[in-house]
Amino acid sequence: MGLKQLYKMRKERRRRQLRAFLKRRELTPVADRTARIRPADLLVFSTQRNENIRLPYFLRYYREMGVKHFLFVDNDSDDGSREYLAEQEDCSVWTTKASYKASKFGVDWLNWLLRKYGHGHWVLTLDPDEFFVYPFCDTRPLEALTDWLDTYEVRAFSAFLLDMYPKGPIDAVPYLRGQNPFEIAQWFDAGNYTIDRNWYFQNLWIQGGPRARMFFADNPQAAPSLNKIPLVKWHRSYVYASSTHMLLPRGLNRVFDDWGGEKASGCLLHAKFLSPLTDKVAEELERKQHYAGSREYRAYSENLADQADLWCKFSEKYINWRQLEILGLMSKGNWA
Repeated sequence: MGLKQLYKMRKERRRRQLRAFLKRRELTPVADRTARIRPADLLVFSTQRNENIRLPYFLRYYREMGVKHFLFVDNDSDDGSREYLAEQEDCSVWTTKASYKASKFGVDWLNWLLRKYGHGHWVLTLDPDEFFVYPFCDTRPLEALTDWLDTYEVRAFSAFLLDMYPKGPIDAVPYLRGQNPFEIAQWFDAGNYTIDRNWYFQNLWIQGGPRARMFFADNPQAAPSLNKIPLVKWHRSYVYASSTHMLLPRGLNRVFDDWGGEKASGCLLHAKFLSPLTDKVAEELERKQHYAGSREYRAYSENLADQADLWCKFSEKYINWRQLEILGLMSKGNWA
């Protein structure tokens, strides 16, 4: 990288840090238990709105994984989710009525909380419908992974966002509060993905899967990106630049091997395609707070009206992380 480009990158990082600092004024604490965070604690950071139906299982899943504290930004929920989170002894909650879109889709708020509370911790930054799986997750706690990453001075761990879906219309089987979503959404696309390299930010750009196949068939390049870097040994100088797709400094985005090998990576099982998705889509279209004029939600709305079924004869039924590694969707790398 030339000096001019290096200066530009540093300037961009500082600009995003300043945005986060200014946006902190939009956050009002509801339940601040951050004094209970211990130096070695694993932390989860998340922005949520009206996710009351999903939160009990989300919290249970990550508590069992070893997460000690959750930091939530609530974006003006009216379904009781804010109150529910505030009652949880391992949760700290801030609320805001400010624009999700104007906060870079929640990134500014989370960058501020990450800077203030995440420094020195391994942190997972997630949506409430994202469930992290990693090599040996059935036998080794998350702390074993982070210890290994610390040993080799690896600061960031990538995950492929894997859209999970049911067999049959998405809203056919009601999802019950607290239920494991993958009792219903058991299927995924094993192939149908494209990978490009973003030379500016040095990250991979992955698209495809059922969303490209069903909702963006006429323009697959407009489909949502599936590359994520959710697990990071956070430093106060870091910022997310676009959701959890990429970070600054951009060296954190080099989670792949240029020499043809495979670095260890995981997956985020994405439980978006469950009831009551139709109601959620209608709400978000009315709010108009999502990326590219809510292009993704407009595509959902057009297809859900026809009782969309994402399942096809090439769909794979989820078994475990080893299956995902065999299919090339994640890798244990040299972690044995």
